[in-house]
Amino acid sequence: MNKTLQKYRKKSGTSTKTDSFVHSLNVKRMSNTQVFTTVKALRNHLADVARNKTVGFVPTMGALHAGHASLVRTSSEYCDFTVVSIFVNPTQFNNASDLEKYPRNFDKDIALLDATAETIVFAPTVEEMYPEGHEPKRMNLGRVSEIMEGEFRPGHFDGVVEVVYRFLEIIEPTHTFFGEKDLQQLAIVQRMVEEFNLPVEVVACKTFRLEGGLAASSRNERLTDEQKDKALILYQSLDRVRAEKEKYGPREARDKVKEWFQNSDLELEYIEFVDASSFEDVNEWTENTHGCIAAFAGEVRLLDNISMS
Repeated sequence: MNKTLQKYRKKSGTSTKTDSFVHSLNVKRMSNTQVFTTVKALRNHLADVARNKTVGFVPTMGALHAGHASLVRTSSEYCDFTVVSIFVNPTQFNNASDLEKYPRNFDKDIALLDATAETIVFAPTVEEMYPEGHEPKRMNLGRVSEIMEGEFRPGHFDGVVEVVYRFLEIIEPTHTFFGEKDLQQLAIVQRMVEEFNLPVEVVACKTFRLEGGLAASSRNERLTDEQKDKALILYQSLDRVRAEKEKYGPREARDKVKEWFQNSDLELEYIEFVDASSFEDVNEWTENTHGCIAAFAGEVRLLDNISMS
């Protein structure tokens, strides 16, 4: 069992405050939004209303924002029904403190969904997702799990595989929608679907950006207005490299970004230029080169990426 999950269960017993509130809802109609908290209730509902229909799935950990709303709208355009999961997955966190601090506001999440599109929400407890005897799905992730997010968040992508596979197993969607902001996560989900021959189409969606270019993220809720302004350096650095890439190659570009961050209040964790398919470092610019970056604004860790073409 994931160590963070072990600590989480030991500390919280059977549920967090959010889990307890969600569990008490059982099944509730909220205008455009129906909420289900158990696998049995959700599957029974889908079997009743979505048989021979297209079902889109948007996985989230709550703290929903405009980027999530964009994914939901895209799913609603593609599919007859859209299922949105709201589940803070402990197996994705290698840091128990980060799990504890992750923003949670279920009422606000439902309000955003209700204003966006007609959706079905699946908001299970940890015990519902990972019952006694649960065996996590594993796969050899290769280099994509060894660099950048994989290097700085050991075990994170094992948790991604575990939870996404479990959701796909429960919901059986025809399509699932992931944002390109989490480029490695998207690649891993695509490989998982291919490796296990799962009958679902993974739809990659453009990163939703706020004014100035800051990528929409649940973690932005923990930033002050001043930090949000200073966090623009993530996108601005990548965009500047893209605009000036004829001046220098990827290696020199990394050094340039490091220099720019020396005059910033943010702490750079990594800057890499990689092939978006193999995730190998590149020595020259190609159509498939992506710039990937992570940095801390105070205690809040932010990441971004853009295509260099």
